[in-house]
Amino acid sequence: KSPNKHNRIFMRCEPFAEGLSEAIDAGSIGPRDDVKKRARELAEKYEWDINDGRKIWCFGPETNGPNILIDQTKGVQYLNEIKDSCVAAFQWASSEGVLCEELMRGIKFNIEDVTLHADSIHRGGGQVIPACRRVLYASQMTASPAIMEPVFLVEIQTTESAMGGIYGVLNKRRGHVFAEEKRPGTPIVNLKAYLPVMESFGFTADLRSHTGGQAFPQCVF
Repeated sequence: KSPNKHNRIFMRCEPFAEGLSEAIDAGSIGPRDDVKKRARELAEKYEWDINDGRKIWCFGPETNGPNILIDQTKGVQYLNEIKDSCVAAFQWASSEGVLCEELMRGIKFNIEDVTLHADSIHRGGGQVIPACRRVLYASQMTASPAIMEPVFLVEIQTTESAMGGIYGVLNKRRGHVFAEEKRPGTPIVNLKAYLPVMESFGFTADLRSHTGGQAFPQCVF
């Protein structure tokens, strides 16, 4: 409901299919794509309804993030007049989610029904933006949201003799190595691993003590 009780927005949210957030991050699906082509790709790859794909209002946060606002309403009067207000509320809400005001990720918001006052004075931005923001938060709350753990990408330069110590330290700290590159002609090895930020405190000192100072880590977030 809007603050003046004359406008109502009904909404439901659901998680993205696997791989869609990554596709948006990579730029293969985005707000500037051709509408029909994008709708067909969403329907074929991610099992969306083709009408949903054609009625995307915006991406968020910052108009290109991995959350989508979709208009699923049928025959609502004056809906185009509140579109800008809803988009502004969506950008605001998706950049400050309901959990710890962290960024939202991988959520599809469907506007199912909208009831608006006949007089345009009573459905301005001051009424619609707070209402839309609250319904975005409410629909997220009822969908049992979760916070994603921040993870560092660690690049470690080391020698072959010190590899065992590195694996030991990473396993102890819930890290896992996903790439190992040997430099031809030298004993140096480049490791790439994922390490939870929570476990990264004291990681460098721990690594040096287990490898006799032969490993040089660099953490990137």
